[in-house]
Amino acid sequence: MRIGPVQLDNPVISAPMAGVTDKAYRILAGESGCGLACTEMVSDQALLYGNPKTCSLLDLSGEKRPVSMQVFGAEPGYMAAAAEIMAERGADIIDINMGCPTPKIVKNGEGAALMKDPEKAAAIVRAVADRVKVPVTVKMRKGWDDKSVNAVELARYVVDAGARAVTVHGRTRFQFYAGEADWGIIAAVKRAVSVPVIGNGDVRSPRDALAILQETGCDGLMIGRAALGNPWIFSRVIYFLKTGIIPPGPTPAEKEAMALRHLDLLVETKGEKVAVWQMRKHAAWYVKGMRGAARLREAVNRAQTKSELKKILQSGFAELARNSNTC
Repeated sequence: MRIGPVQLDNPVISAPMAGVTDKAYRILAGESGCGLACTEMVSDQALLYGNPKTCSLLDLSGEKRPVSMQVFGAEPGYMAAAAEIMAERGADIIDINMGCPTPKIVKNGEGAALMKDPEKAAAIVRAVADRVKVPVTVKMRKGWDDKSVNAVELARYVVDAGARAVTVHGRTRFQFYAGEADWGIIAAVKRAVSVPVIGNGDVRSPRDALAILQETGCDGLMIGRAALGNPWIFSRVIYFLKTGIIPPGPTPAEKEAMALRHLDLLVETKGEKVAVWQMRKHAAWYVKGMRGAARLREAVNRAQTKSELKKILQSGFAELARNSNTC
């Protein structure tokens, strides 16, 4: 799959997720074979003001390439200036967020709110594409609500303005992440534009990945929530698409090793205090569905240091493995 001049090894893409797809996450996704990873969404205003925390989100050192940086905002000039900074920081692709449903984002006319104004959305894409040399892409939803399903219209607008690919999440803004994703809208967008279309929504397994490609004709697929605590989904999907064989899921021992590596990467990139705090949610995702997971989550949430958290994870996964073997 190619996005402008950027060649991807495969069509399996990691979705940008606020508070999740940091450097540690992207490294694990890359090691699992993901064809393209994306940063957390970055505010154009925060970037232009030089906010240290925001700027740190753009550190791509040591990562598998290509990497896309996602920006959100509502004014063409500011978005173009922010995109220029991203390109200077090494972005291979710049993605414009037109799909975030969060109230604090849409109340400012950003994220999914841009779907209500295709002309303004196009103006933003045009300003960014004119400013940077790297490909510009757009991530959108089905529409604002069921009465304004306009992904096809918006896709045409942004492609005409210079977008080199579009990602379509098959839910409206008002759905957030509830209900089923409508893959039909992804197929409609694919028929409407000449650039690559990436399908997003309800890709939870290798079979889902093949199904969305076959049912929509999309060029690539994006995996978000299904990868939480489960970076293996990328390698399993890639293997299935190549061979038609679904490889086994991770063992408790493999989950333990990955969780500990995730902790190490977080400490390395964010420091021990922040890493221990942030690892709590990741640990919960790694043990989701395993017998005795609730007790392990409670213990993890009491940990204060890396050493303490590591011991809790090691003993907890050992217990989970024993429980799994006795099911």
